[in-house]
Amino acid sequence: MSDCSAKPSAPRRELCPVAYADFKSADTFPLELGGELPSLNLRYETYGTLLPDKSNAILVPHALSGDHHVAGRYLPDDTKPGWWDCFVGPGKAIDTDRFFVIGINCIGGCQGSTGPISIDPRTGKAYGGFFPEITLGDIVRAQRLVIQQLGIKKLHAVVGGSMGGMQALIWCADYSAEVGRIAVLAAGLSQSPMAIALNAVSRACVETDPNYRGGHYAPGEGPVSGLAVGRRLAHISYLSSASFEQKFGRARVLGAQPNNPVFWQVESYLEHQGQSFVKRFDANSWLRITRAVDRFDMTARAAAGALFCAHGPDVLAIGFSSDWLYPTSELRMLLAAATAVGVNAAYHEVITDAGHDGFLLPDTGLTVRLHAFLG
Repeated sequence: MSDCSAKPSAPRRELCPVAYADFKSADTFPLELGGELPSLNLRYETYGTLLPDKSNAILVPHALSGDHHVAGRYLPDDTKPGWWDCFVGPGKAIDTDRFFVIGINCIGGCQGSTGPISIDPRTGKAYGGFFPEITLGDIVRAQRLVIQQLGIKKLHAVVGGSMGGMQALIWCADYSAEVGRIAVLAAGLSQSPMAIALNAVSRACVETDPNYRGGHYAPGEGPVSGLAVGRRLAHISYLSSASFEQKFGRARVLGAQPNNPVFWQVESYLEHQGQSFVKRFDANSWLRITRAVDRFDMTARAAAGALFCAHGPDVLAIGFSSDWLYPTSELRMLLAAATAVGVNAAYHEVITDAGHDGFLLPDTGLTVRLHAFLG
């Protein structure tokens, strides 16, 4: 397998150029845990053509550190396309020749949507540490405003991996009449205690950095070291033992001496992941979004029959064999909850050593299964 940014071996049609747009609302946006946002901006991108009856729209909510740039390139010489370009585009699993695909940066993020680095209109200053706590339910309600502005009354599908899969489940539970089908990749009915523990330590790396200052830091003066270490910790959970062995083994950095702080190739890799992450992500956003993910829990609603319903969306659950962050057993539990109430549901398992990040990588079997499910 190779990642989505790899260049194809043969010429193919690509989405280029793509561009983002901004949804703006001057209305107060109330939050589930209390408080409100006095106004709202949501950055989004669309790919493909919306049919006159608006029946071919697919929402692709992003994972924890993703954003609205799902596919394509802004310019032909961009070195890296959108984060799910291997699945979204002309002739791909989510075929933009047939579907109108929407990607939206979540509230609380730092890529154009209202979040901690945004200006609070009440003070004229960035929210910073004063940005309120959010939930995935808040994120989905905000997405729905964009969908409504586009005039779409019912989405053909919501397709999401990891945190994106959690959002797909919320769409299924809260707006079942507005979605035709959902595909949930590498996510379960709740955030597991182990995943919560990993996020807690990752946040502690940020919060104990002296430059965090309770979230009140100036641009460029934040907890860069803490965020980088927190990201390195999180990234370990995205891979598998087999993938670490295959990628690095016990290889050493060329020319490194035993007393060098970075001696092993795997250390160099994780250091790069941390350094590249802090260039594009805000620490306060990391804290708010990871806490929102940790609060996610649909188990009670599923047990009460209030998550899936017989006349609701069809469901495709997709697990990845080496994913220890969201094991395949959790996807099978999701499938069982759906079929128990008569939902048209199916399960597909991708056999891979890639770990949790398997949902980001091209796989022929997954492409065929997802393409068939979308109809």
